[in-house]
Amino acid sequence: MIAAYYGRALRDKRGLRVNEWLALHCGRMELTIKPPKTFNFHRTVRSHGWYGLLPFELDKAKWKLVRVLDREQRKPMTVEITSRKNSLRIMTSRAVSERAARNIIRDVRHMFRLDDDLQLFYEAMSADTAFAWISEQGAGRLLRSPTVYEDLVKMNCTTNCSWALTEKMVTALVNELGTKSDDDRKSFPTAEVMAERSVAFYRDKIRSGYRAPYLKELADRVASGELNVESWLTNDAPLADLMKEMKSVKGVGNYAAENLLKLIGRYDGLALDSWTRAQLRESATTVAPLMIRKSVAITRVSIHGAGWPCGVLKRA
Repeated sequence: MIAAYYGRALRDKRGLRVNEWLALHCGRMELTIKPPKTFNFHRTVRSHGWYGLLPFELDKAKWKLVRVLDREQRKPMTVEITSRKNSLRIMTSRAVSERAARNIIRDVRHMFRLDDDLQLFYEAMSADTAFAWISEQGAGRLLRSPTVYEDLVKMNCTTNCSWALTEKMVTALVNELGTKSDDDRKSFPTAEVMAERSVAFYRDKIRSGYRAPYLKELADRVASGELNVESWLTNDAPLADLMKEMKSVKGVGNYAAENLLKLIGRYDGLALDSWTRAQLRESATTVAPLMIRKSVAITRVSIHGAGWPCGVLKRA
């Protein structure tokens, strides 16, 4: 029974987590997680634009990140995540079982990269005055979705278009295909749900343009088991092999693949978009090569909240 765990630490396969507590609160549930000392909630939430894409919602006034979770849940669950006294406070939209609570904690830890060890990265950044702020402010973690599939679909919606169009496509996917949570917010659709729709649906309803057949094919491949994108999280294959598999997904080129690598914890490549490359080509005629490399490093670290660490280090 849930009540039996009131005020007690949850156990998982790795043993007792004394910093994760479960409590009942007015028919809802409150979970708290003690993040690493180097964790910065604000920096991680706004590390890149994912916080603005459904089913993420950011209340900037209260600094509360809202998210609908449905992985291994009986019904989608809305969670509100805030940072209080060096802890992450998670309020759920309803009381859940111990197993469901564990799944919520697992997903939140994954989204905020709480188990990523950035010690070596921070040591390297502290050695350079231009980058010292990164370790001082606890930057460096990239917000990600609970599943690789969701990140991959969203990444496909960022290529060759404005951010406004990305928002429209992702919003349409959630509103048209998501499942309702307790508060009527909707989850991100699964591959199985997306596979049931036609190319015409993605073209006409989602307004995804040339991506319509790509979204349909990706959903079909994942739903059928032909492509296991979640395995990329633990895939230790050589970079070239992993990139080849990622780029087998239509619509995924170097830019999307290198960005996705960072979301699964592999920092190879800068994932420079066409605008950035054009700026570098223009600067190459007037700026010394060393200064260009330094500029690229500072620009990428600053724009993405230091979320692309190893790629920056290799190129700088």
